[in-house]
Amino acid sequence: MSLALLCPGQGAQHPAMFDRVRDVAAAQSILGAAAEVLGRPADSAAASEDRFENANAQPLLCAASLAHWQGLRDRVPTPLLVAGYSIGELAAHAIAGSFDAATCLSLSSQRARLMDEASPPQAGMQAVLGLEREPLQALCAAHDAHIAIANGADHFIVGGRLDALQALADAATARGADVRPLPVHVPAHTPLLADAARGFAQVLAGASIQTPTLAVLAGIDARPVRDRASVERTLSLQLAQTVEWTQVMRQAFERGARVFLQLGPGNALARMAAPAYPCCEVRAVEEFRSLDGAADWVHAALGRMQ
Repeated sequence: MSLALLCPGQGAQHPAMFDRVRDVAAAQSILGAAAEVLGRPADSAAASEDRFENANAQPLLCAASLAHWQGLRDRVPTPLLVAGYSIGELAAHAIAGSFDAATCLSLSSQRARLMDEASPPQAGMQAVLGLEREPLQALCAAHDAHIAIANGADHFIVGGRLDALQALADAATARGADVRPLPVHVPAHTPLLADAARGFAQVLAGASIQTPTLAVLAGIDARPVRDRASVERTLSLQLAQTVEWTQVMRQAFERGARVFLQLGPGNALARMAAPAYPCCEVRAVEEFRSLDGAADWVHAALGRMQ
């Protein structure tokens, strides 16, 4: 089958992000595990003003992707592969069987703590649209910022200290780029988080990790992750290296994915994929009123791809 699952990263959390799974029996274990990690019910954390803080955002994103998948997994065919954007890569591994949901949520909390501890003060991330990689890389080098995520030929996320990001934004805007601050307060996927990457490697070394039973594409190089050593390596290096999302999506397509379903909150990954792959069927769970609607669409889309 050509179904690929996409697990989103931070930025789209909202108070209603668990509405479709609140009363789904299969999702209750995920919501319970999330409540233990968050110290309150997941929907309460999602409704709180602090939902964008790392310590809350990362478990919330993992819980949302996993809860939606638990509600869908018996209603749709086994996916060809799964990929995750930033923190979504952790959820992708849980879906693929690299570790269970409780381990995933615990890892997400530890990942957030390590990133917060390693982050310099007054740092963050911003989207830059309208500049290709080479000129943007030159601006980053000139202003001590870093490309954190490559989303397209002229769509990037950059990270760094806020003064560096402001200088970069001014220079990029002068060249006609559209620069948008993001509600993320650490420079994820940049060398500034090298200490967090080393710390998370130690955490992963002590975690219960198995060989994934579904194909997972690593964010740092789009290669399939096939064993425990690769799980540990890619999930830790990802904290301090650029996420090559454009390559991930290209690899998913080249491996045969033709139907893409974004889990979790928002539809950012679906909105990026749809115009890039117009021959494919692309939707996000949040575009449907219920999981039944999402499952029905998956079956219909797969049928159209035959």
